[in-house]
Amino acid sequence: MEKRRYYVSVQARTMVPNQGDAPYELEIDATEDEAERLGRIFDEIDKYDEALGVQTAFIAPITDMNHENKNGYDYFLKQAYQLIYDLGSEETREHIHSMHIL
Repeated sequence: MEKRRYYVSVQARTMVPNQGDAPYELEIDATEDEAERLGRIFDEIDKYDEALGVQTAFIAPITDMNHENKNGYDYFLKQAYQLIYDLGSEETREHIHSMHIL
């Protein structure tokens, strides 16, 4: 499959093929399948983020559920950064390396 450039924002969990379509922090070159994989990872992060937000809104005490959601969020966030690193431009890889997240 042919790769194309995507502009990615982990914070907003967006990935667009045109540079001016949305703010972005990182650039990747990905096949359609790889881009879909990153999109699915972003969906998982959203699910955990939403669960954590609901728990925080009710000022929930630290529970196993909080830990499970936090661990799930962290797991998928790391997966996203690893995939972005693997597909990223040289500048993207340097930026992620400087974050010491992987």
